[in-house]
Amino acid sequence: MKNIVFSAILGLTVLMAGCQPTGTEGPSATGPRDGKRFKIGVSIPAADHGWTAGIKYWAEEAAKLHPDIDWIIEDAKSPDEQITDLENLQSQGVDALVILATESAPITPIAKRLKDAGILIVNVDRGFTEPVADIFIEGDNKAFGRKAAQFIVQKLNGQGNIAILEGIPSTVNTDRVQAALEVFRAAPGIRIVAQDSGQWNRERAESVMQNMLSANPQIDAIWAADDDMALGVETALRAAGRDKNVWIVGGGGMKDVVKRVMDGDPLYPATVTYSPSMIAVGMQMAAGTLKAGRENVLKFMPKHMMIDVELITPENASSHYFPDSVY
Repeated sequence: MKNIVFSAILGLTVLMAGCQPTGTEGPSATGPRDGKRFKIGVSIPAADHGWTAGIKYWAEEAAKLHPDIDWIIEDAKSPDEQITDLENLQSQGVDALVILATESAPITPIAKRLKDAGILIVNVDRGFTEPVADIFIEGDNKAFGRKAAQFIVQKLNGQGNIAILEGIPSTVNTDRVQAALEVFRAAPGIRIVAQDSGQWNRERAESVMQNMLSANPQIDAIWAADDDMALGVETALRAAGRDKNVWIVGGGGMKDVVKRVMDGDPLYPATVTYSPSMIAVGMQMAAGTLKAGRENVLKFMPKHMMIDVELITPENASSHYFPDSVY
């Protein structure tokens, strides 16, 4: 998945180059006609788990594709810190911002103010709660939740007790969970015995799972909704001596979990793709749009782009396993 998405970035470079205005109007190939270099801010969450570490890695890789642009990459541990970062980036005179929100709701107002101030806004992954962005790029999170839930129901033959670990409050989490719940509720033999937030964090997920195990003597399967959380769940299961006759479905395509799926580990029968390289796609969109002329490009550029996700099982895991990947 990561190679497919990154190849798309290179293809978009060519596409944007083909949209380059000619003559004296509009930006040149390396910046506006007055010779000014473009400056783009990238605001992302801090690398508090594997997927966000992948975001930081791919952001740095994407910046290398455009050495003619001044990139400023900032990561934040909280919404308040991210708001401060965004305000600072505005004061530094950025032409565009690529934003992956720490949380959707608190970041929406500042994104709206920055757009109103004339800054190009590219939103990646965790969407805003209002249609603020000039361009919004996300994975198909409804399919993420639906495909995982369908697999769980089928593997349980429609009967069993399941636990659900949610992520951080955001459009990503909402879409995943609501889509999964629709599938689970359509199967009358499936009982959701526990549901809580693991914050897409391994340590938090371990703690939440410990509480779920204490309160529920029988859990047949766990939808962790994230591969980092899945590993935290595994730690809790093993500590409680309950790692037999139970299994976990995570998500994100972490190489360690994909390897377990590929090897037929009964604890990990499946996971779902969700590549952090999507941040690089957002950065390419910002760079290409500025270089080709913002007004020209936004006339035809899709406002909303969605990246497909796939269920990874032992049958196809080898095509999703990249041992040299950061994630």
